[in-house]
Amino acid sequence: MNRESIKKFSAWEKVSISRKQDRPNALFYINHICEDFFELHGDRAFGDDKSVVGGIAKIEGIPVTIIGIVKGNNAKENIERNFGMPNPEGYRKSLRLMKQAEKFNRPIICLVDTPGAYPGMGAEERGQGHAIAQNLKEMFSLTVPIISIFIGEGGSGGALALGIGDSILMLEHAIYSILTPEGFASILWKDPSRAKEAAEVMGITAQDLLRNGIIDKVIREPLGGAHLNPDKIAWRIKKRILSELTELMALDKEELLSRRYKKFRDMGNFY
Repeated sequence: MNRESIKKFSAWEKVSISRKQDRPNALFYINHICEDFFELHGDRAFGDDKSVVGGIAKIEGIPVTIIGIVKGNNAKENIERNFGMPNPEGYRKSLRLMKQAEKFNRPIICLVDTPGAYPGMGAEERGQGHAIAQNLKEMFSLTVPIISIFIGEGGSGGALALGIGDSILMLEHAIYSILTPEGFASILWKDPSRAKEAAEVMGITAQDLLRNGIIDKVIREPLGGAHLNPDKIAWRIKKRILSELTELMALDKEELLSRRYKKFRDMGNFY
């Protein structure tokens, strides 16, 4: 396998790589990128959602708030983490930590890897849609830098709720979409078996999204995917975070908010 063959991966192959169970998850990156990570729990309203991990840390001495949606690397962990599908309390916890970051002037790092927000009845009863919408609204006005990194799957509003960033990055084989290819095929063609075909037309790969101006940069993965050399990709992510923080932390609050507003207005004009 060489770099040229990697470039020829189909969209469906990238979907498959993004979903690999042994792919490094957000908690792996937090532990390998950060120093002195201190996890914070709970949304102060209902409970603690273990599919969302967040807290305060340092990256090369820079204080940050880091939040990640976490999948498990085996069946037991997936059950504990609800397969990386947050409930509303997970999004409310993340917003609580982001508001705390603003209070103490800490940049925010979001690591996104989710097939989507949890669609269960309990989640809907506790205000899933409202929790996601509140995150979107509040993130636009936070006066500290936000870096959002898609490390695996980025599914629907569940991913967008942590995706309002001044810098939006994606790993080379990550995906970001309005819904899963299986869901797209079921709705459009009434045939979920056409998921591979759907993946090709949805424009969900990092390369598609970079070309269309939805994301800012693609972080190259080791040959074959991040799961084949987790330490190397963690180093690359850390290096990119530090580079982005250098630029974003040099901006004053008014310029930061103005750039964020323009970024997403321009993105809206694309659609």
